Amino acid sequence: MNKKLRVGTLVGGGDAVRIIPQIAKHGFESYSLSFWQTTGNIDLKETAKRVADFVAEHDAVISTIGVFGNPLTGTGDNKDTLASWERLIDHAHLFGTDIVNGFTGRIPDRPIDESIPKFKEVFCELSRRAADHGVRLAFENCDMGGTWKTGDWNIAHNPTAWNLMFNAVPADNIGLEWEPCHQMVSLIDPIPQLRKWVDKVFHVHGKDATIAWDIVREHGVHGSKEFVWHRTPGFGDTNWSDIITILRQAGYQGTIDIEGWHDPVYRDELEMTGQVHALNYLKRCRGGDYIPNPV
Repeated sequence: MNKKLRVGTLVGGGDAVRIIPQIAKHGFESYSLSFWQTTGNIDLKETAKRVADFVAEHDAVISTIGVFGNPLTGTGDNKDTLASWERLIDHAHLFGTDIVNGFTGRIPDRPIDESIPKFKEVFCELSRRAADHGVRLAFENCDMGGTWKTGDWNIAHNPTAWNLMFNAVPADNIGLEWEPCHQMVSLIDPIPQLRKWVDKVFHVHGKDATIAWDIVREHGVHGSKEFVWHRTPGFGDTNWSDIITILRQAGYQGTIDIEGWHDPVYRDELEMTGQVHALNYLKRCRGGDYIPNPV
């Protein structure tokens, strides 16, 4: 079992060489590197060498590398997304990680179930490629503003969709990149969900939510007033000690990486203040630093 259960943060893959040396002093233990829609012209071999060498010096790791776009369409700004999944799978070992993460994609403006055949076509092949490289694929549970009926980015935001996905591609190396926030915005209770799905959770994003139940009760969820906010852990509604307990009871081997840049209060000049608070909060929720038993 991962005794430490590392706590880290998300960093843009193209900015990793610049950003990680600036924030390592705060005590982040892992870094999840992400690219938006494409890896572009980034030299992945050179980036991997520079980043991996630096994090190793600071007893940290690269937890995941991922691309967030729509690999099912192959058009417009997403024309390189599928090829980027392939490149990241091929280069994951250079970063010292075995997880490539991102959105599933979806057929735009169609119900989730109509995306399943294309999902099967694309990710049967990607899962085989990943298996050949000892890599697992993790799908973020973010709706990106989509619903069951329509959307542009991702189908992996609902447990009914997860059943369809994993039945269509019954591979052991595909799973979830899970966080409570993306379920709470749909008023789903994340704790029993995690308990049920924990064996399919390969990576955890450190992002929470605050639900204003008074607004829900008075105005509903389709009115003019906001009723839920994405939050940095330590400022939201979730008890992360419960999440970590469930993860450890299931033998979870991954990390929790803070997904910042969403909190309505701890943002802009307070961004790193909020992230470091979340880092320390999550470390406390796991029980602090690992302490070996006496012999």
